[in-house]
Amino acid sequence: MEELKEKTLHRESVTISVSSNTTPFDDLDAEVKLALHCASEKKAFDMVALDLREIASFTEYFVLASGANQRQVQAIADEIDEQLKKQLGSRPVRTEGYSAAEWILMDYGDFIVHVFEKNARDFYDLERLWRDAKRVDIPADL
Repeated sequence: MEELKEKTLHRESVTISVSSNTTPFDDLDAEVKLALHCASEKKAFDMVALDLREIASFTEYFVLASGANQRQVQAIADEIDEQLKKQLGSRPVRTEGYSAAEWILMDYGDFIVHVFEKNARDFYDLERLWRDAKRVDIPADL
């Protein structure tokens, strides 16, 4: 006869470790640095760069920036587009959301720039969705 074994439900504790490592600003490509600098020049706030190289295959970095209103969001995107074109000859593969200007996405292949209006950034919360990514140390005086 089979031995009866008592089965109990034991909840195993699982810990999720989020990498606290950061990527130094100097390790960024010139294009990503210039995009961050352009956003800063147009008074973007809450600028964040996420290093996705270890967790995604479609791009290497996300650059996130916020503007206070739709005009500022467009101005930030325009400055990034103009300076990358002028200084480095880089053009986005695709740009989306420019006319509504709540969330402008500029895909440069190796990196993607997201320029948000504050409420849209809070709503979509990309930092939470990509919390496994390393953050880039952006200098305070950028």
